[in-house]
Amino acid sequence: MSRVYLLEFRAEVVRLYRAGGVSIERLAEELGVSHATLSRWVKQDREAQTSLDVSVRDRLRQAEKELVRLREENLILKKAAAFFAKESTINR
Repeated sequence: MSRVYLLEFRAEVVRLYRAGGVSIERLAEELGVSHATLSRWVKQDREAQTSLDVSVRDRLRQAEKELVRLREENLILKKAAAFFAKESTINR
């Protein structure tokens, strides 16, 4: 019969492993978790981090593109404001 572990427990075990100094085998033995189970948790955590990194990179790339566009629009608006300010002083 398979055991059910709380997500908090799984996260803490993976954090302990990532902190270093202990092999998967030893940590699994100390905590009473099978080697295969702990290996799977570490792999799932790594994959979740990778997909998160991809998502963050995509959002960053979109934000950078929007920043460039907004800076260009701002420059155009400054030039237009200067042009119209100059026009209004000439026509007085």
